[in-house]
This record gives sequence, C-alpha cells and structure tokens, in this order.
Amino acid sequence: MDTARTRIEFAPLTQAECDAIVARHDKLRAGRLGGARATFSFTDLSGLDLSGRDLRDADFTGAVLAEADLGGSVLDNATFFAADLRRARLPKASLRRADLRGACFRGAVLDRADLTECDLREGLIAERDPGGRLRYLQHDIGPDQMPAVLTARPRSDGREGSGGSGVCADFTDASLRRARLARANLRQALFENADLTDADLSGSNLSGARFAGAILVNTQMDLIVADGADLTRVLSTRPSGISLEDLPEPFEFVLERHQLWARSEGRDGRPAALDRVDLRAAGSLAGLDLTALVANRAVFYGLDMTGVKLQGAQLAGADLRACALAGADLRGANLTGARLSKANLSGANLSPLLIDETRSLPAQCAGMEARYTDFAGADLRGAVLAGADLSHAGLFGARLAETDLSGALLTGAQIAHSAFRQAQFHGARGVRLIKA
Repeated sequence: MDTARTRIEFAPLTQAECDAIVARHDKLRAGRLGGARATFSFTDLSGLDLSGRDLRDADFTGAVLAEADLGGSVLDNATFFAADLRRARLPKASLRRADLRGACFRGAVLDRADLTECDLREGLIAERDPGGRLRYLQHDIGPDQMPAVLTARPRSDGREGSGGSGVCADFTDASLRRARLARANLRQALFENADLTDADLSGSNLSGARFAGAILVNTQMDLIVADGADLTRVLSTRPSGISLEDLPEPFEFVLERHQLWARSEGRDGRPAALDRVDLRAAGSLAGLDLTALVANRAVFYGLDMTGVKLQGAQLAGADLRACALAGADLRGANLTGARLSKANLSGANLSPLLIDETRSLPAQCAGMEARYTDFAGADLRGAVLAGADLSHAGLFGARLAETDLSGALLTGAQIAHSAFRQAQFHGARGVRLIKA
C-alpha cells in the first residue's frame, strides 16, 4: 500500500480579502443586505490581523492561522476543526462552545481566553482521492515545513471508514494563563509544557489528556474526570522536590554565606548545595553572586535572575523556564539537559570560563530545552548545544563563533546568515537563516 504523503499548499489571503469577508459577516449579523457567513475553510490566514472582531459562528475548518492575531475576538460557536493556529495570538478571545477538534495551538497565546464548553476531542479530515480511495488530511508539523501545508495520506491498512486514529487537539507549549476551560471536553488533548497558571478547568473531561511538564500553579481542577490523564512532571503549587522550609538552615543564611564564599574566593563563607531544591519561593535572585552554585535539577521557574552571576554553576537538569536571565553571567556553566523554554537570556554570557592562560571551561548545554527562548545579543561562543531543542528561539544577534549546534533542533529559530558560517551545524534540523 502506498503511504506516501502529498503536500497541499494554500494560496494565502491578503489582509484586504480577509477584511472583506469579515465585513460581509458583520452585515449578516446585523441583518443587512449583502451579508454572508464568514467561511475561511482551507485558506491561509497566516500572520493576518483578526483581532477585536465578532466572528461567532465563523468557519475556519482546516484553515492555517499560524501567527495570526485574534486577540479579543468573539469566536463563540466558531468551527476550528483541524485548523492550524500555531503561535497564534488569542489573548482575551471568547471561544465558548467552539469546535476545536483536532486543532493545533502549539506555542499559541490564549491568556485569559474563554474556552468554556469547547470541544477539544480528536478530529481528522478525510476525502476521496481521484482513485476513490479515502485519504486523511492533516497539517504538517515536521521540523522542516512551513505552516501553510497540509499533507494527504491514504489509510495504511487500505480499509475505509472511521477506524483510523484522529488527530488530538494540541496545546503544546501554549500559554493559557487565567484561561477558562470549564466543562470543556478535553479528551486526549495535548497540553505538554503548556502554562495553565490560574486557569479554570473545573468540570472538564481530561480523560487521556497529556499534561506532562505543564504548569498547573493555582489551576482550578474541581470535579474533573481525569481517567488515564498523564500528569507526570507537572509543576503545581506544591513544592517540586525539596522546599526551602525543609532546608537545614534559613535560605537567607545559605545565600549570604555563598556570596561571601564567592567574593572571598573560597576563604570565607560556604558554597550552597541546592540540588533538587524548589526555589520558586525565594523571590528575586537578580544581581546576586552565585558563582559555582550547585543546583542540579533545582526549580527556578519564573524567577527574576537578571544579571545574576552563575559562572561555573552546576545546573544540570534544572528548571529555568520563564526565568528573567537577561545579562546573566553563565560562563562555563553546566546546563546539560536544563529546561529554559520561554526564558529571557538576551545579552547573557555563555562563553568559555577562563581558568588560566592555557585552559578554559566551555558552557555545557547539550540536550538543553530552550524553545521560544530569547538569546538576542547573547554570547554563545564555544558553548556546547549539541542536541539542544532551540525551536523558535530568538538567536538573531547572538555570537555563535565555534558554537556546537550539531544535532540541534532549530525549527523556526531566527539565526543571522553571517552566524551560520561561524558555528557547527552538522546534523542540525530546521535551520532557517535571516539576512542581517
């Protein structure tokens, strides 16, 4: 059986064409002549502005809305069946009772959006090819494809019917802070690494949903159905690992002694040992001298660490997601397997740490997870980022001389063309260069 995929590309709509469709939809809702329901099915609306519109009952079946702006729009009862909304902006949008089956919201922003009673079950578009065979259509999320692509594939078993597995609604890496998903049908939906801080999921059906690595701080989950849901590695209000209260000494004393030890080059004070400690309650660490800190697999999520000194620090497997690390000194730090997605490392220094005139210690960032991370103007010279996930990271303006990016995932990352010749990209996937 031939299972090869066929690419189907959409001709993009212009902003003017989109506005004309919306204007007719407005006339329909106002009962005026010339009105017509907004139908955007199987169109490419990537990057267009649909913010602040009243598009309730509109049809976006199979549409591509990657990086489109729908912030504040009313989309109640709209159909987004199998639509592609990767990295779209929908803050404060109303999607009450919307059909979101099989839709892709990877990296989208839905802060304070209202998804009450929406349908997020699996969904799959099928059609017959010229030979009469049934084939399924889905948006390609491969590392080397641009958003405006559908792929068609025949059934692998050659049979017809609805026995094939559907495509799950996908909110991987999405931001849903303070979003309302009360009484929503979220069966089998993907929320891996999504931020659901202060969101309301009460009364929802989460059966089989995957929340691995999600942020569930202050998330309301009363009266939910969660049979078979994957809640591994979620970050909740409860401490993840050792809490600050469980340390043998007050955390303030631990910090003071470590800074004294760092300033005196080891003559006074004592280095801090914070492996597996949840530091979220520590408040700001901005500007502190935490040279050579040992905090492997510690949790720093969301902390202000602007300008912190962490040269030579041991941070393997640490959770530094959403941290403010602008201007931080991370020379020679060990960040192997650390999680820094959506962190701000603009202007940070991850170049080698000079030990003496003949030796230096490069920053070790192999396997690091840094999706949507801002590295603008960062110094990454000589850093080892082999196998790191830098999808959609902002690397434009970063210094990459002799940086090891072999085997790294760079889908959607912004890299200056001039930097490409300076770094090692052997085996890297999804490389896309931008002219300076």
